[in-house]
Amino acid sequence: MSAVVVTGANRGLGLELVRRYAASGARVIAACRSLPDHPSKVADGNIRWLPLDLADADAIAAFPAALGALPVEVVIHNAAIRGATGGLGDLNTDDFTRVMRVNALGPLLLTRALLPNLMAGHQRTVAMISSRAGSMAEGLDPDGDYAYRQSKAALNMGARKLAFDHPDLKVLLLHPGWIRTDMGGPDAEIDAAKAARGLIERISEADHSASGSFQTWDGHPIAW
Repeated sequence: MSAVVVTGANRGLGLELVRRYAASGARVIAACRSLPDHPSKVADGNIRWLPLDLADADAIAAFPAALGALPVEVVIHNAAIRGATGGLGDLNTDDFTRVMRVNALGPLLLTRALLPNLMAGHQRTVAMISSRAGSMAEGLDPDGDYAYRQSKAALNMGARKLAFDHPDLKVLLLHPGWIRTDMGGPDAEIDAAKAARGLIERISEADHSASGSFQTWDGHPIAW
């Protein structure tokens, strides 16, 4: 039996992705820094919860040991942090470095660690939950998210390079929309269930011609 791996799985979009994949019959590895207090309330027999801090390179390298030789069909790199939002005056080294480690470096390190599992699967899909905020062409608005924007731009380039270097993988960059979550806030445009449904559709329908592409949750291309 193969599996889907979802990071940032304990709340918001990540939790909705876990629930939907599990409901479809998929075996789900739900990875998150802090495990749910009552995982049985958000899990069934198809879900296995594992701790993972994407700021910790050693923890990432050790993560595949918990999976053994389990084939992985899809890895969804959903975990991310926003960091300081106050613009140029709010920048500080520790915050900026942590955002880059979690949002840009962590997904690449985890993909590298899981390559043997991915190659044992059939779909071999790596889905990076990026953001329009990382687009040079479309990513400007009044919010002061310097670290977050730069981390997503770096993630985009890393995913493009990954798709180029590993043509045997399908590497997708997906903008989930402005979602009503802790990060998106209560005034956001769509709920997590709608975004998750669209993202799963994009992932399931993607072929190798989509590898390296950047698109929205509902299938519209995003300019780089």
